Amino acid sequence: MRFLACIEKKKFTWVLIVLCVAFFFLRLPSLIEPYWYGDEGVYEVIGQAMDQGRLLYQDIWDNKPPLLYTIYAIAQGDQQVVETISAFFGILAIIGIFILTQNLFNKTRISILSSLVFVLLLGTPLLEGNIANAEVFMLPFTIFAGLLIYQHTTQTQNNSKQSSIFNLQSLIFIAGLLLGIAFLFKIVAIFDFAAFFLFLLINRLPEKLSWKSFKKAFTKKHLPNALSVWKQPQTRIYQYIIVGFFLPFILTVIYFFLNHSLVDFLQAVFLGNVDYVAWGNSLFGLSNGLLLLKIVILVIGLSVIIWKRKQFSKPALFIWLWILFSIFSAFFSERPYTHYVIVLLPSFCLLFGLIFTEKNIRSRLIAAVGIIAILVITSFQFQFNVPKSIAYYHNAIQFVKGSESVETYQSFFDTKTPRDYMVATFINDHTSPSENVFIWGDSPQIYALSHKLPPGKYTVAYHISQNNAVNQTQIAINRAKPKYIIALSEAQPLPFDLPLYIMRYNISGATIYERSF
Repeated sequence: MRFLACIEKKKFTWVLIVLCVAFFFLRLPSLIEPYWYGDEGVYEVIGQAMDQGRLLYQDIWDNKPPLLYTIYAIAQGDQQVVETISAFFGILAIIGIFILTQNLFNKTRISILSSLVFVLLLGTPLLEGNIANAEVFMLPFTIFAGLLIYQHTTQTQNNSKQSSIFNLQSLIFIAGLLLGIAFLFKIVAIFDFAAFFLFLLINRLPEKLSWKSFKKAFTKKHLPNALSVWKQPQTRIYQYIIVGFFLPFILTVIYFFLNHSLVDFLQAVFLGNVDYVAWGNSLFGLSNGLLLLKIVILVIGLSVIIWKRKQFSKPALFIWLWILFSIFSAFFSERPYTHYVIVLLPSFCLLFGLIFTEKNIRSRLIAAVGIIAILVITSFQFQFNVPKSIAYYHNAIQFVKGSESVETYQSFFDTKTPRDYMVATFINDHTSPSENVFIWGDSPQIYALSHKLPPGKYTVAYHISQNNAVNQTQIAINRAKPKYIIALSEAQPLPFDLPLYIMRYNISGATIYERSF
Protein backbone atom coordinates (compact mmCIF):
# COMPACT_ATOMS: atom_id res chain seq x y z
CA MET A 1 0.00 0.00 0.00
CA ARG A 2 2.85 2.38 0.78
CA PHE A 3 4.29 1.63 -2.67
CA LEU A 4 0.97 2.49 -4.36
CA ALA A 5 0.62 5.64 -2.28
CA CYS A 6 4.11 6.69 -3.30
CA ILE A 7 3.31 6.12 -6.97
CA GLU A 8 0.09 8.11 -6.72
CA LYS A 9 2.00 11.16 -5.49
CA LYS A 10 4.35 11.20 -8.46
CA LYS A 11 3.32 13.49 -11.29
CA PHE A 12 4.91 11.41 -14.01
CA THR A 13 2.78 8.40 -12.99
CA TRP A 14 -0.44 10.26 -13.80
CA VAL A 15 1.06 11.62 -16.99
CA LEU A 16 1.94 8.08 -18.06
CA ILE A 17 -1.56 6.87 -17.26
CA VAL A 18 -3.09 9.64 -19.39
CA LEU A 19 -0.73 8.87 -22.30
CA CYS A 20 -1.49 5.14 -22.13
CA VAL A 21 -5.25 5.71 -21.93
CA ALA A 22 -5.06 8.08 -24.93
CA PHE A 23 -3.09 5.45 -26.86
CA PHE A 24 -5.63 2.76 -25.95
CA PHE A 25 -8.53 4.81 -27.33
CA LEU A 26 -6.58 5.62 -30.50
CA ARG A 27 -6.03 1.88 -30.98
CA LEU A 28 -9.54 0.83 -29.93
CA PRO A 29 -10.98 0.76 -33.50
CA SER A 30 -8.31 -1.78 -34.47
CA LEU A 31 -10.03 -4.31 -32.21
CA ILE A 32 -13.06 -4.35 -34.52
CA GLU A 33 -11.24 -4.12 -37.85
CA PRO A 34 -12.21 -6.77 -40.39
CA TYR A 35 -9.71 -9.32 -41.64
CA TRP A 36 -8.38 -7.35 -44.59
CA TYR A 37 -4.61 -6.84 -44.54
CA GLY A 38 -2.66 -9.42 -46.54
CA ASP A 39 0.38 -9.66 -44.27
CA GLU A 40 -1.80 -10.08 -41.20
CA GLY A 41 -3.68 -12.78 -43.08
CA VAL A 42 -0.42 -14.68 -43.66
CA TYR A 43 0.50 -14.37 -39.98
CA GLU A 44 -2.97 -15.50 -38.88
CA VAL A 45 -2.85 -18.62 -41.05
CA ILE A 46 0.65 -19.43 -39.82
CA GLY A 47 -0.47 -18.91 -36.22
CA GLN A 48 -3.37 -21.32 -36.72
CA ALA A 49 -1.07 -23.81 -38.46
CA MET A 50 1.49 -23.70 -35.64
CA ASP A 51 -1.30 -24.09 -33.10
CA GLN A 52 -2.36 -27.25 -34.97
CA GLY A 53 1.14 -28.70 -34.93
CA ARG A 54 2.69 -27.58 -38.21
CA LEU A 55 6.38 -26.69 -37.94
CA LEU A 56 7.30 -23.16 -38.96
CA TYR A 57 9.27 -22.81 -42.24
CA GLN A 58 9.13 -26.55 -42.90
CA ASP A 59 5.36 -27.12 -42.97
CA ILE A 60 4.11 -23.51 -43.19
CA TRP A 61 6.21 -20.72 -44.68
CA ASP A 62 7.01 -17.04 -44.50
CA ASN A 63 10.27 -15.10 -44.50
CA LYS A 64 10.41 -13.37 -41.10
CA PRO A 65 12.02 -14.51 -37.82
CA PRO A 66 9.90 -16.77 -35.61
CA LEU A 67 8.72 -14.60 -32.69
CA LEU A 68 6.08 -12.73 -34.70
CA TYR A 69 4.44 -16.02 -35.69
CA THR A 70 4.76 -17.25 -32.11
CA ILE A 71 2.61 -14.30 -30.98
CA TYR A 72 0.00 -15.23 -33.59
CA ALA A 73 0.19 -18.89 -32.56
CA ILE A 74 -0.43 -17.94 -28.91
CA ALA A 75 -3.51 -16.03 -30.13
CA GLN A 76 -4.49 -19.05 -32.30
CA GLY A 77 -4.56 -16.72 -35.32
CA ASP A 78 -7.41 -14.64 -33.86
CA GLN A 79 -6.99 -11.08 -35.14
CA GLN A 80 -8.76 -9.36 -32.23
CA VAL A 81 -6.57 -11.19 -29.70
CA VAL A 82 -3.41 -10.27 -31.62
CA GLU A 83 -4.48 -6.63 -31.86
CA THR A 84 -5.03 -6.60 -28.11
CA ILE A 85 -1.53 -8.01 -27.57
CA SER A 86 -0.17 -5.42 -30.03
CA ALA A 87 -1.84 -2.61 -28.05
CA PHE A 88 -0.24 -3.98 -24.86
CA PHE A 89 3.19 -3.92 -26.53
CA GLY A 90 2.46 -0.36 -27.65
CA ILE A 91 1.72 0.66 -24.05
CA LEU A 92 5.00 -0.92 -22.94
CA ALA A 93 6.78 1.09 -25.65
CA ILE A 94 5.14 4.31 -24.38
CA ILE A 95 6.27 3.58 -20.82
CA GLY A 96 9.78 2.89 -22.11
CA ILE A 97 9.99 6.06 -24.20
CA PHE A 98 8.70 8.18 -21.32
CA ILE A 99 11.26 6.79 -18.86
CA LEU A 100 13.99 7.14 -21.47
CA THR A 101 13.15 10.82 -22.02
CA GLN A 102 13.26 11.35 -18.25
CA ASN A 103 16.78 9.92 -18.23
CA LEU A 104 17.90 11.91 -21.25
CA PHE A 105 16.33 15.29 -20.45
CA ASN A 106 15.19 15.11 -16.80
CA LYS A 107 12.28 17.42 -17.57
CA THR A 108 8.70 16.19 -17.34
CA ARG A 109 7.39 18.70 -19.88
CA ILE A 110 9.90 17.49 -22.47
CA SER A 111 9.01 13.88 -21.69
CA ILE A 112 5.34 14.71 -22.21
CA LEU A 113 6.05 16.36 -25.57
CA SER A 114 8.22 13.56 -26.96
CA SER A 115 5.92 10.84 -25.62
CA LEU A 116 2.82 12.58 -26.97
CA VAL A 117 4.31 12.64 -30.48
CA PHE A 118 5.14 8.97 -30.03
CA VAL A 119 1.57 8.15 -28.93
CA LEU A 120 0.00 10.00 -31.86
CA LEU A 121 2.24 8.43 -34.50
CA LEU A 122 2.10 4.89 -33.11
CA GLY A 123 -1.55 4.94 -32.04
CA THR A 124 -3.08 6.19 -35.30
CA PRO A 125 -3.06 4.37 -38.68
CA LEU A 126 -0.70 7.01 -40.14
CA LEU A 127 2.29 4.63 -39.87
CA GLU A 128 0.11 1.49 -39.96
CA GLY A 129 0.53 1.10 -36.21
CA ASN A 130 -2.98 -0.35 -36.11
CA ILE A 131 -1.67 -3.43 -37.95
CA ALA A 132 0.07 -6.07 -35.82
CA ASN A 133 3.37 -6.11 -37.69
CA ALA A 134 6.79 -7.11 -36.35
CA GLU A 135 7.91 -3.47 -36.01
CA VAL A 136 5.29 -2.84 -33.32
CA PHE A 137 6.26 -5.87 -31.26
CA MET A 138 10.00 -5.13 -31.35
CA LEU A 139 9.62 -1.50 -30.16
CA PRO A 140 9.52 -2.05 -26.37
CA PHE A 141 12.57 -4.31 -26.56
CA THR A 142 14.70 -1.79 -28.46
CA ILE A 143 13.52 1.15 -26.33
CA PHE A 144 14.19 -0.54 -22.98
CA ALA A 145 17.55 -1.77 -24.31
CA GLY A 146 18.44 1.84 -25.17
CA LEU A 147 17.35 2.90 -21.70
CA LEU A 148 19.64 0.33 -20.04
CA ILE A 149 22.56 1.31 -22.27
CA TYR A 150 22.15 4.99 -21.44
CA GLN A 151 21.75 4.27 -17.71
CA HIS A 152 24.96 2.25 -17.83
CA THR A 153 26.98 5.13 -19.25
CA THR A 154 25.44 7.55 -16.72
CA GLN A 155 26.25 5.30 -13.75
CA THR A 156 29.79 4.81 -15.01
CA GLN A 157 30.31 8.55 -15.37
CA ASN A 158 28.85 9.36 -11.94
CA ASN A 159 30.82 6.57 -10.22
CA SER A 160 27.70 5.64 -8.29
CA LYS A 161 28.11 3.32 -5.29
CA GLN A 162 25.58 1.06 -6.96
CA SER A 163 27.70 0.94 -10.11
CA SER A 164 29.59 -2.22 -9.29
CA ILE A 165 31.08 -4.07 -12.21
CA PHE A 166 28.55 -6.85 -11.68
CA ASN A 167 25.59 -4.47 -11.83
CA LEU A 168 26.90 -2.71 -14.90
CA GLN A 169 27.60 -5.96 -16.69
CA SER A 170 24.10 -7.18 -15.81
CA LEU A 171 22.56 -4.05 -17.33
CA ILE A 172 24.53 -4.52 -20.53
CA PHE A 173 23.79 -8.24 -20.77
CA ILE A 174 20.03 -7.61 -20.33
CA ALA A 175 20.19 -4.83 -22.94
CA GLY A 176 21.84 -7.24 -25.38
CA LEU A 177 19.24 -9.89 -24.53
CA LEU A 178 16.39 -7.46 -25.27
CA LEU A 179 17.95 -6.54 -28.61
CA GLY A 180 18.42 -10.24 -29.40
CA ILE A 181 14.71 -10.82 -28.76
CA ALA A 182 13.85 -7.83 -30.98
CA PHE A 183 16.06 -9.38 -33.69
CA LEU A 184 13.87 -12.51 -33.57
CA PHE A 185 10.87 -10.31 -34.40
CA LYS A 186 12.65 -8.63 -37.32
CA ILE A 187 16.28 -8.71 -38.39
CA VAL A 188 16.55 -4.91 -38.75
CA ALA A 189 16.90 -4.80 -34.93
CA ILE A 190 20.57 -5.46 -35.62
CA PHE A 191 20.86 -1.78 -36.56
CA ASP A 192 19.57 -0.74 -33.12
CA PHE A 193 22.20 -3.05 -31.66
CA ALA A 194 24.86 -1.38 -33.81
CA ALA A 195 23.77 2.11 -32.69
CA PHE A 196 23.88 1.26 -28.98
CA PHE A 197 27.13 -0.70 -29.28
CA LEU A 198 28.78 2.25 -31.00
CA PHE A 199 27.43 4.62 -28.33
CA LEU A 200 29.10 2.47 -25.66
CA LEU A 201 32.31 2.41 -27.65
CA ILE A 202 32.43 6.17 -28.29
CA ASN A 203 31.84 6.89 -24.62
CA ARG A 204 35.05 5.01 -23.82
CA LEU A 205 37.21 6.50 -26.55
CA PRO A 206 40.15 8.62 -25.37
CA GLU A 207 39.69 12.37 -25.73
CA LYS A 208 42.65 12.67 -28.08
CA LEU A 209 42.03 10.22 -30.87
CA SER A 210 43.53 10.49 -34.33
CA TRP A 211 44.01 8.23 -37.30
CA LYS A 212 47.73 8.19 -36.53
CA SER A 213 47.21 6.96 -32.96
CA PHE A 214 44.72 4.37 -34.21
CA LYS A 215 47.25 2.93 -36.67
CA LYS A 216 49.94 3.00 -34.02
CA ALA A 217 47.82 0.93 -31.64
CA PHE A 218 47.65 -1.88 -34.21
CA THR A 219 51.34 -2.01 -35.07
CA LYS A 220 53.23 -5.17 -34.16
CA LYS A 221 54.82 -3.45 -31.19
CA HIS A 222 51.63 -2.07 -29.62
CA LEU A 223 49.10 -4.72 -30.73
CA PRO A 224 49.48 -6.91 -27.60
CA ASN A 225 48.65 -3.92 -25.40
CA ALA A 226 45.65 -3.05 -27.60
CA LEU A 227 44.31 -6.61 -27.40
CA SER A 228 44.88 -6.81 -23.64
CA VAL A 229 42.32 -4.03 -23.20
CA TRP A 230 39.56 -6.55 -24.03
CA LYS A 231 40.54 -8.63 -21.00
CA GLN A 232 40.02 -5.78 -18.54
CA PRO A 233 36.77 -5.77 -16.48
CA GLN A 234 35.84 -2.31 -17.76
CA THR A 235 35.79 -3.48 -21.36
CA ARG A 236 34.03 -6.79 -20.81
CA ILE A 237 30.75 -4.95 -21.29
CA TYR A 238 31.22 -5.36 -25.04
CA GLN A 239 31.45 -9.10 -24.60
CA TYR A 240 28.33 -9.09 -22.40
CA ILE A 241 26.18 -7.16 -24.87
CA ILE A 242 27.34 -9.40 -27.73
CA VAL A 243 26.62 -12.59 -25.76
CA GLY A 244 23.23 -11.22 -24.69
CA PHE A 245 22.35 -10.33 -28.28
CA PHE A 246 23.27 -13.69 -29.79
CA LEU A 247 21.91 -15.91 -27.00
CA PRO A 248 18.23 -15.89 -28.20
CA PHE A 249 19.40 -16.56 -31.76
CA ILE A 250 21.59 -19.49 -30.66
CA LEU A 251 18.68 -20.99 -28.71
CA THR A 252 16.49 -20.60 -31.79
CA VAL A 253 19.09 -22.34 -33.96
CA ILE A 254 19.23 -25.22 -31.47
CA TYR A 255 15.43 -25.52 -31.50
CA PHE A 256 15.20 -25.77 -35.30
CA PHE A 257 18.23 -28.07 -35.42
CA LEU A 258 16.57 -30.48 -32.98
CA ASN A 259 13.42 -30.36 -35.14
CA HIS A 260 15.41 -31.11 -38.31
CA SER A 261 14.46 -27.81 -39.96
CA LEU A 262 17.52 -25.63 -39.44
CA VAL A 263 18.13 -25.30 -43.18
CA ASP A 264 14.50 -24.24 -43.73
CA PHE A 265 14.85 -21.60 -40.99
CA LEU A 266 18.12 -20.16 -42.30
CA GLN A 267 16.93 -20.23 -45.91
CA ALA A 268 13.64 -18.48 -45.16
CA VAL A 269 14.85 -15.80 -42.74
CA PHE A 270 18.30 -14.98 -44.11
CA LEU A 271 19.27 -16.43 -47.49
CA GLY A 272 15.77 -16.04 -48.90
CA ASN A 273 15.69 -12.36 -47.95
CA VAL A 274 18.67 -11.41 -50.11
CA ASP A 275 16.47 -11.04 -53.19
CA TYR A 276 13.79 -9.34 -51.07
CA VAL A 277 16.23 -6.63 -49.96
CA ALA A 278 17.75 -6.33 -53.44
CA TRP A 279 14.37 -5.34 -54.90
CA GLY A 280 14.56 -1.66 -55.81
CA ASN A 281 18.12 -1.33 -54.51
CA SER A 282 19.80 -1.61 -57.90
CA LEU A 283 21.98 1.26 -59.11
CA PHE A 284 24.27 1.59 -62.13
CA GLY A 285 23.68 -2.04 -63.04
CA LEU A 286 24.56 -3.37 -59.58
CA SER A 287 21.78 -5.38 -57.90
CA ASN A 288 22.54 -3.75 -54.53
CA GLY A 289 24.21 -0.59 -55.77
CA LEU A 290 21.77 1.70 -54.01
CA LEU A 291 22.20 -0.23 -50.77
CA LEU A 292 25.97 0.25 -51.03
CA LEU A 293 25.40 3.98 -51.49
CA LYS A 294 23.25 4.02 -48.34
CA ILE A 295 26.04 2.26 -46.44
CA VAL A 296 28.55 4.87 -47.64
CA ILE A 297 26.25 7.69 -46.49
CA LEU A 298 25.81 5.96 -43.12
CA VAL A 299 29.57 5.57 -42.68
CA ILE A 300 30.15 9.25 -43.56
CA GLY A 301 27.52 10.33 -41.05
CA LEU A 302 29.00 8.14 -38.33
CA SER A 303 32.51 9.40 -39.11
CA VAL A 304 31.36 12.99 -38.65
CA ILE A 305 29.75 12.15 -35.30
CA ILE A 306 32.86 10.35 -34.05
CA TRP A 307 35.13 13.15 -35.24
CA LYS A 308 32.97 15.86 -33.64
CA ARG A 309 31.94 13.80 -30.61
CA LYS A 310 33.24 16.39 -28.11
CA GLN A 311 30.69 18.89 -29.44
CA PHE A 312 27.77 16.60 -28.60
CA SER A 313 26.13 16.34 -25.22
CA LYS A 314 25.63 12.76 -24.07
CA PRO A 315 21.87 12.79 -24.87
CA ALA A 316 22.55 14.30 -28.30
CA LEU A 317 25.24 11.72 -29.07
CA PHE A 318 22.89 8.89 -28.08
CA ILE A 319 19.99 10.25 -30.14
CA TRP A 320 21.95 11.12 -33.30
CA LEU A 321 23.64 7.73 -33.43
CA TRP A 322 20.25 6.04 -33.05
CA ILE A 323 18.72 8.35 -35.67
CA LEU A 324 21.35 7.49 -38.30
CA PHE A 325 20.98 3.74 -37.86
CA SER A 326 17.17 3.99 -37.68
CA ILE A 327 17.01 5.91 -40.96
CA PHE A 328 19.23 3.28 -42.53
CA SER A 329 16.95 0.58 -41.09
CA ALA A 330 13.79 2.20 -42.49
CA PHE A 331 15.38 2.56 -45.94
CA PHE A 332 17.25 -0.76 -45.85
CA SER A 333 14.75 -2.18 -48.31
CA GLU A 334 13.36 0.10 -51.02
CA ARG A 335 9.89 -1.34 -50.61
CA PRO A 336 7.44 1.48 -49.80
CA TYR A 337 5.62 -0.14 -46.88
CA THR A 338 4.70 2.59 -44.41
CA HIS A 339 5.14 0.42 -41.31
CA TYR A 340 8.88 0.34 -42.01
CA VAL A 341 8.99 3.89 -40.59
CA ILE A 342 7.97 2.60 -37.14
CA VAL A 343 11.59 1.58 -36.44
CA LEU A 344 12.50 5.26 -36.81
CA LEU A 345 9.79 6.45 -34.45
CA PRO A 346 11.56 6.33 -31.03
CA SER A 347 14.70 8.23 -32.05
CA PHE A 348 12.64 10.68 -34.14
CA CYS A 349 10.48 11.57 -31.12
CA LEU A 350 13.59 12.07 -28.98
CA LEU A 351 14.76 14.78 -31.37
CA PHE A 352 11.96 17.01 -30.12
CA GLY A 353 13.56 16.92 -26.68
CA LEU A 354 16.88 18.18 -28.04
CA ILE A 355 15.20 21.30 -29.44
CA PHE A 356 14.26 22.41 -25.94
CA THR A 357 17.09 21.03 -23.82
CA GLU A 358 20.32 21.63 -25.71
CA LYS A 359 22.26 24.59 -24.29
CA ASN A 360 23.78 25.47 -27.64
CA ILE A 361 21.38 27.30 -29.99
CA ARG A 362 23.19 25.76 -32.95
CA SER A 363 22.50 22.26 -31.59
CA ARG A 364 18.83 23.12 -31.16
CA LEU A 365 18.65 24.39 -34.72
CA ILE A 366 20.32 21.22 -36.03
CA ALA A 367 17.74 19.11 -34.16
CA ALA A 368 14.89 21.13 -35.71
CA VAL A 369 16.42 20.78 -39.18
CA GLY A 370 16.83 17.04 -38.52
CA ILE A 371 13.10 16.67 -37.82
CA ILE A 372 12.20 18.50 -41.03
CA ALA A 373 14.75 16.50 -43.05
CA ILE A 374 13.38 13.18 -41.76
CA LEU A 375 9.82 14.22 -42.63
CA VAL A 376 10.93 15.17 -46.15
CA ILE A 377 13.03 12.11 -46.97
CA THR A 378 10.49 9.65 -45.60
CA SER A 379 7.71 11.36 -47.58
CA PHE A 380 9.57 10.59 -50.81
CA GLN A 381 9.39 6.82 -50.29
CA PHE A 382 6.44 6.27 -47.94
CA GLN A 383 2.84 7.44 -48.25
CA PHE A 384 1.40 9.13 -45.17
CA ASN A 385 -2.33 9.36 -45.80
CA VAL A 386 -3.50 11.87 -43.19
CA PRO A 387 -7.08 12.24 -44.55
CA LYS A 388 -7.64 8.46 -44.52
CA SER A 389 -6.19 8.21 -41.01
CA ILE A 390 -8.78 10.74 -39.82
CA ALA A 391 -11.56 9.01 -41.80
CA TYR A 392 -10.53 5.74 -40.13
CA TYR A 393 -12.05 6.93 -36.85
CA HIS A 394 -15.13 8.39 -38.51
CA ASN A 395 -15.69 5.07 -40.27
CA ALA A 396 -15.44 3.17 -36.97
CA ILE A 397 -17.84 5.53 -35.19
CA GLN A 398 -20.39 5.34 -37.99
CA PHE A 399 -20.23 1.55 -37.95
CA VAL A 400 -20.62 1.29 -34.17
CA LYS A 401 -23.54 3.70 -34.30
CA GLY A 402 -25.18 1.55 -36.99
CA SER A 403 -25.12 4.42 -39.48
CA GLU A 404 -23.40 2.37 -42.19
CA SER A 405 -23.65 -1.21 -43.39
CA VAL A 406 -21.13 -3.94 -42.67
CA GLU A 407 -20.16 -4.02 -46.36
CA THR A 408 -19.52 -0.26 -46.43
CA TYR A 409 -17.44 -0.53 -43.26
CA GLN A 410 -15.39 -3.40 -44.69
CA SER A 411 -14.90 -1.70 -48.06
CA PHE A 412 -13.25 1.29 -46.36
CA PHE A 413 -10.21 -0.90 -45.70
CA ASP A 414 -10.14 -2.72 -49.03
CA THR A 415 -12.78 -3.10 -51.72
CA LYS A 416 -12.06 -6.86 -51.83
CA THR A 417 -12.81 -7.36 -48.12
CA PRO A 418 -16.59 -8.00 -48.51
CA ARG A 419 -15.75 -10.58 -51.20
CA ASP A 420 -13.32 -12.33 -48.85
CA TYR A 421 -15.98 -12.55 -46.15
CA MET A 422 -18.52 -13.96 -48.63
CA VAL A 423 -16.05 -16.64 -49.76
CA ALA A 424 -15.24 -17.52 -46.14
CA THR A 425 -18.97 -17.80 -45.38
CA PHE A 426 -19.40 -20.10 -48.37
CA ILE A 427 -16.56 -22.33 -47.15
CA ASN A 428 -17.97 -22.50 -43.63
CA ASP A 429 -21.44 -23.37 -44.98
CA HIS A 430 -20.32 -25.99 -47.51
CA THR A 431 -17.50 -27.86 -45.78
CA SER A 432 -17.08 -29.95 -42.67
CA PRO A 433 -14.19 -29.30 -40.25
CA SER A 434 -12.23 -32.19 -41.79
CA GLU A 435 -12.56 -30.98 -45.42
CA ASN A 436 -9.89 -28.79 -46.99
CA VAL A 437 -9.84 -25.98 -49.52
CA PHE A 438 -7.14 -24.35 -51.63
CA ILE A 439 -7.18 -20.64 -52.45
CA TRP A 440 -5.28 -19.36 -55.46
CA GLY A 441 -4.76 -15.68 -54.72
CA ASP A 442 -3.31 -13.26 -52.22
CA SER A 443 -6.09 -13.09 -49.64
CA PRO A 444 -4.89 -15.55 -46.97
CA GLN A 445 -7.37 -14.04 -44.51
CA ILE A 446 -9.99 -16.24 -46.19
CA TYR A 447 -8.19 -19.27 -44.72
CA ALA A 448 -8.11 -17.56 -41.32
CA LEU A 449 -11.81 -16.62 -41.42
CA SER A 450 -12.86 -20.14 -42.38
CA HIS A 451 -10.35 -21.83 -40.03
CA LYS A 452 -8.81 -23.81 -42.86
CA LEU A 453 -5.15 -24.41 -43.68
CA PRO A 454 -3.61 -24.52 -47.16
CA PRO A 455 -2.76 -28.02 -48.40
CA GLY A 456 0.90 -27.03 -48.84
CA LYS A 457 3.31 -24.82 -46.91
CA TYR A 458 2.49 -21.59 -48.79
CA THR A 459 -0.45 -19.35 -47.88
CA VAL A 460 -0.54 -17.01 -50.90
CA ALA A 461 -0.01 -17.21 -54.64
CA TYR A 462 2.93 -14.79 -54.72
CA HIS A 463 4.86 -17.01 -52.29
CA ILE A 464 4.26 -20.00 -54.54
CA SER A 465 5.47 -18.02 -57.56
CA GLN A 466 8.55 -16.43 -55.95
CA ASN A 467 9.66 -19.78 -54.52
CA ASN A 468 9.04 -21.65 -57.80
CA ALA A 469 6.78 -23.97 -55.84
CA VAL A 470 4.04 -24.72 -58.41
CA ASN A 471 5.05 -28.38 -58.69
CA GLN A 472 5.42 -28.70 -54.93
CA THR A 473 1.95 -27.20 -54.44
CA GLN A 474 0.50 -29.47 -57.13
CA ILE A 475 1.78 -32.49 -55.16
CA ALA A 476 0.25 -31.08 -51.97
CA ILE A 477 -3.11 -30.57 -53.73
CA ASN A 478 -3.07 -34.11 -55.13
CA ARG A 479 -2.31 -35.49 -51.68
CA ALA A 480 -4.80 -33.36 -49.68
CA LYS A 481 -7.61 -33.50 -52.29
CA PRO A 482 -9.32 -30.29 -51.17
CA LYS A 483 -13.06 -30.18 -51.65
CA TYR A 484 -12.91 -26.73 -53.25
CA ILE A 485 -10.28 -24.83 -55.18
CA ILE A 486 -11.04 -21.11 -55.21
CA ALA A 487 -9.44 -18.83 -57.79
CA LEU A 488 -9.59 -15.12 -56.99
CA SER A 489 -10.13 -12.83 -59.95
CA GLU A 490 -7.05 -10.65 -59.31
CA ALA A 491 -4.71 -13.67 -59.37
CA GLN A 492 -2.93 -15.13 -62.39
CA PRO A 493 -4.64 -18.03 -64.21
CA LEU A 494 -4.50 -21.31 -62.31
CA PRO A 495 -1.16 -23.02 -63.12
CA PHE A 496 -2.25 -26.44 -61.83
CA ASP A 497 -3.53 -29.60 -63.49
CA LEU A 498 -7.02 -30.14 -62.01
CA PRO A 499 -8.85 -32.80 -64.04
CA LEU A 500 -11.08 -33.83 -61.13
CA TYR A 501 -12.44 -30.34 -60.49
CA ILE A 502 -15.47 -28.72 -62.10
CA MET A 503 -16.42 -25.05 -61.90
CA ARG A 504 -19.55 -24.94 -59.73
CA TYR A 505 -19.98 -21.46 -58.24
CA ASN A 506 -19.19 -17.84 -58.88
CA ILE A 507 -18.97 -15.28 -56.12
CA SER A 508 -18.22 -11.73 -57.19
CA GLY A 509 -14.46 -11.80 -57.68
CA ALA A 510 -14.01 -15.55 -57.07
CA THR A 511 -14.47 -18.72 -59.10
CA ILE A 512 -15.05 -21.91 -57.09
CA TYR A 513 -14.13 -25.36 -58.42
CA GLU A 514 -15.52 -28.46 -56.69
CA ARG A 515 -13.90 -31.87 -56.65
CA SER A 516 -16.14 -34.20 -58.67
CA PHE A 517 -15.29 -37.40 -56.72
